[in-house]
Amino acid sequence: MSDLVMLLIGLGIILMSAEVFTNGVEWLGKRLHLGAGAVGSVLAAVGTALPETMVPIIAFLGMGGGDAAEVGIGAILGAPFMLITLAFFISGAAVLIFRRNNKPLFINTAVIKRDLSFFLLVYSLAIFASFLPARELKLAVAALLLLLYISYVIKTVRNSLGTEDHGHLAPLYFAQRKTNPSLVIILTQLMFALSGMVAGAHAFVDAVQSVAQATGIPALVLSLIITPVATELPEKFNSVIWLKRGKDTLALGNITGAMVFQSSTIPALGIALTTWQLEPLALWSAILALGSGLFIYTTLRRRGTLCPLHLMMGGGFYLLFIITLLRFPLH
Repeated sequence: MSDLVMLLIGLGIILMSAEVFTNGVEWLGKRLHLGAGAVGSVLAAVGTALPETMVPIIAFLGMGGGDAAEVGIGAILGAPFMLITLAFFISGAAVLIFRRNNKPLFINTAVIKRDLSFFLLVYSLAIFASFLPARELKLAVAALLLLLYISYVIKTVRNSLGTEDHGHLAPLYFAQRKTNPSLVIILTQLMFALSGMVAGAHAFVDAVQSVAQATGIPALVLSLIITPVATELPEKFNSVIWLKRGKDTLALGNITGAMVFQSSTIPALGIALTTWQLEPLALWSAILALGSGLFIYTTLRRRGTLCPLHLMMGGGFYLLFIITLLRFPLH
């Protein structure tokens, strides 16, 4: 019973912190005169990706053997896979619940299309690097991934300057009576919210592990599915909050921007610090992630828009991965 209570407490902390974070990051975007594209794809995406990004970094830098390397590589591949499949499914379901229709989302198609194209490019390069025979070639790919992400950030910010479209903003929670809060107060609120998300996610993951062990859920299912889902909660809840408010570009940009970040800079770290040899199951998850991303990208190019049911198709790719685990269990 205590584990279930801790699970709910951790979830509640994440939800409240996500609310404070979305409020702060919107004000930061306004303060920096950035549009929704840069706010969602860069500021919010990187900020909410930091907690789970620390998993592979700690695993690699404190690596004492092969197990740590596998944990780090699994965390790297698991993040974009969860985002492009399960996070998109949750976003589509949230829209259907909030708006009760399957009408097109209110998105800046150029922003989402750019994010998806970058994701497909950098993630494909990261996976391709695992097949390269020479260490020097892999390091060259790692350097290329970093350069591509830098160019992505520059392009995103440049295209977003002078295109502010924040709409009505609720007062900054840390400065309720100020119509133009200072940058210091905004950053303080963001750091407070990020700390809350880290603490909440930590409590949530610990509780999930205890509940799973008590109910007899296999360790493999726990490590490959339950824990990664828990560590991706910050992105999902920020996006759900924005979708509820009709800020669809911010919501999807938060997810797609995190995908670009976690499929370029973090794999570059993995390539540099490990042998970067991917196991069959890891490759299969990457193929499914690319397939889901390609489906969304081609749908957006062909139709010029996205509907909730399009996003929910990501759940099919996620389900296919689970079926693979159940049908071909590893020992």
